[in-house]
Amino acid sequence: MEKAKIEKYGNDLYEALKNQQTIDPISSREADCTIEDAYAIQHHFLARRLSDDKTKIIGKKIGVTSKVVMNMLGVHQPDFGYLLSDMIYNDGDVIDVTNKMIQPKAEGEIAFVLKEDLMGPGVTTADVLRATKFVMPCFEIVDSRIKDWKIKIQDTVADNASCGYIVFGGKGVNPRDVDLTTCGITLECNGELLHTGAGAAALGSPVNAVAWLANTLGSFGVGLKAGEVILSGALCAMVTIKPGDNMTINIGGIGSASCRFI
Repeated sequence: MEKAKIEKYGNDLYEALKNQQTIDPISSREADCTIEDAYAIQHHFLARRLSDDKTKIIGKKIGVTSKVVMNMLGVHQPDFGYLLSDMIYNDGDVIDVTNKMIQPKAEGEIAFVLKEDLMGPGVTTADVLRATKFVMPCFEIVDSRIKDWKIKIQDTVADNASCGYIVFGGKGVNPRDVDLTTCGITLECNGELLHTGAGAAALGSPVNAVAWLANTLGSFGVGLKAGEVILSGALCAMVTIKPGDNMTINIGGIGSASCRFI
């Protein structure tokens, strides 16, 4: 894709974010848009966001980790985006849905906080466990700048993997103290159990997902850095957020996270 078009779509996504508006799918306007083009658009979108001196990269997220979503988007591997310092909320926070959000949905995930760098290729699950300081439960509030969530893989990649906000909960747990493959998750909204899942939903294990990310980024000369937070992918179905909702996730052996939307 021409550089001018890459910059145009990156600028469109940035303006949509700032103005709380949506844009038509890029995939519907550019039939030949490749995954590589989409990551180039993501990079420009990210550069616009980082032009604010108060905003910095704090980690990365992995998306499209379940077979169901892969089949829906017609792909056979996950995608990734970047976590920024202005995306963070803490356990129990009250979150204003009208503040910067457009069409948010909530997912329950396991976050990895690294104590060592990870640089692919060749990163194994054992490397991931050794490099992880702790894991903790979190909500990822995904939010698409694409109209009505009518996304193909190129759209969500360009849109920074549909990143919105993150709600961190609980205390850090040593990843060796919990079975990250079989640990169960429940997602409740207003006291009603909506979804259940397990660690295996994320590429068979959240550890596999982090290894995939390290190796994928390593092929571009980019590593995962000590101190970064890595979101390893949704463990159960996403839930549309409405003002007035109180949501809680519980992950066996790791803990819980909760938030209230107004």
